[in-house]
Amino acid sequence: MLQIRCKNNNITKSFAEGTSLLDVYQAFADELKMPYPVVSAKVNNTAQGLKFRLYQNRDVEFLDAREGSGHRAYVRSLCFVLYKATQDLFPNSKLFIEHTISRGFYCNFKKRRDGERSLLTEDDIANIRQRMQEIISLDMPFRRSEATTEEAVRVFAERGFTDKVKLLETSGQIYSDYYMLGDTVDYYYGPLVPSAGYLTVWGLEAYHDGMLLRVPDWNNPTVLAEKVDMPKTYEMFAEKTRWDIIMRLSNAGDVNKAILKGHASQLIQVSEALQEKKIVQIAEEIGRRVNSGALKVVLITGPSSSGKTTFCKRLSIQLLACGLRPLSFSTDDYFVNRVDTPRLTNGDYDFDNIETVEYALMEEHLLRLMKGERVEIPEYNFVTGQREWNGKRLKLSSDSVLIIEGIHALNPLLTKKIDDSLKYKIYVSALTSISLDDHNWIPVRDNRLLRRIIRDYNKGAYTAQQTISQWKNVCEAEDKWIFPFQETADVMFNSALNIEFAVLRTHAELILASVPRNCPEYAEAHRLLKFIHYFIPVSDKEIPPTSIMREFVGGSSFKY
Repeated sequence: MLQIRCKNNNITKSFAEGTSLLDVYQAFADELKMPYPVVSAKVNNTAQGLKFRLYQNRDVEFLDAREGSGHRAYVRSLCFVLYKATQDLFPNSKLFIEHTISRGFYCNFKKRRDGERSLLTEDDIANIRQRMQEIISLDMPFRRSEATTEEAVRVFAERGFTDKVKLLETSGQIYSDYYMLGDTVDYYYGPLVPSAGYLTVWGLEAYHDGMLLRVPDWNNPTVLAEKVDMPKTYEMFAEKTRWDIIMRLSNAGDVNKAILKGHASQLIQVSEALQEKKIVQIAEEIGRRVNSGALKVVLITGPSSSGKTTFCKRLSIQLLACGLRPLSFSTDDYFVNRVDTPRLTNGDYDFDNIETVEYALMEEHLLRLMKGERVEIPEYNFVTGQREWNGKRLKLSSDSVLIIEGIHALNPLLTKKIDDSLKYKIYVSALTSISLDDHNWIPVRDNRLLRRIIRDYNKGAYTAQQTISQWKNVCEAEDKWIFPFQETADVMFNSALNIEFAVLRTHAELILASVPRNCPEYAEAHRLLKFIHYFIPVSDKEIPPTSIMREFVGGSSFKY
């Protein structure tokens, strides 16, 4: 008999060898009284599906769709149901689940596999939605199979899944899993729920020229996440996708094949050139507005590890090339003294709260600068937790432009007395357009989390375990203080590179492997390790010293 400890209530019970997690949960269910349906579990801090069977003593933690692993298992399963529905109705169709947007998932759909596009009609979407509901009502089981990678490649090659073939052929794995739903086969890089009947909360509707798959709210999985209109973010994704098509890259397999053919240098050079071209366009637009007297302040924001600091420095260089004199400072310089910083409910400092910034003082300084006055700007000492006055004085001339960078830069509270016509707002983020394959997107936050883990470790600030433990609070703060204002930006800049994960792998592997197996953060470290192993590693030696990536992997020519 096995001894299984349930971490939800710290009670241990005995079970026969080979017992499934679903059976274990049912044995604990009455005592647990989980607030929402359980959809997956962690076994010794590693995510597993509820059909996983136990053959040794284990710690088990059951998860609902509020927790990251549970939410991902729910969404993956819902994507499989969508895919099966499209295949049942349109056998020669092709579905691309591309990225998150509007608190759902944007899906590109081609009725014909040969690539010729015919627009989706409302009737098409209604029929797909109805077929999805039929599959869910039948409670079709998800069946997992493990096979040699060669066998899995054969299975997908026979069905014309070139995206999955390229991914598996270049993954270096000996064995691979794939899933069946009825007679439909697919591949997912994480566990699914046991059967389609678990998927009770979802929606499907028209979105631009495709579909939006709507999913449960993170905080209350009994309701749909509220839809948010994001036309500018959609266009930024669409722009990146257009360039991916030009470069013949859409998924990890394409990137790996290009690397194996010796094209890594070219991918880096083109990606950097595209970013520089965009920065030049932004600088020229700012120059036109400043010269016409219609612009005084440039506001730059973005979520954690988006690369906004390096972007700000590169933009300043291009503004100099346009004949302007950029004067910059950070909203961080207006932080209140540490003792006055708001706190979270657990007592920790809430550094992301807008009230950490003395925004009234900052706005007063901005207004005085715009009147032509010379103003002394504070500098925040992060060691002492004090705002200091060190004699840094700024004065705007006719060819000057103020650049203000910080997570709250687009918050209207900071510049509410300044007319919008005098402001140029820029939103920076790493919007990953490369997918693992057609049905396995790469979460944008994974890109930024990997960047942050590497940067924190290189600076000696935090271990990977500490960075991962803080990430949930970081994301909650972004949802509250940054994302609500991103669509007010005049322009968006995508800091992600097509080859980025191949480069990040060379830095992240040992750092992630250092996370102890007996801590809660191991589950996320294990997932990220598994994810980056899909990419063939590439050295960073050809990443330019001014690249945004240098902000995270080191070797930048900029001073931070």
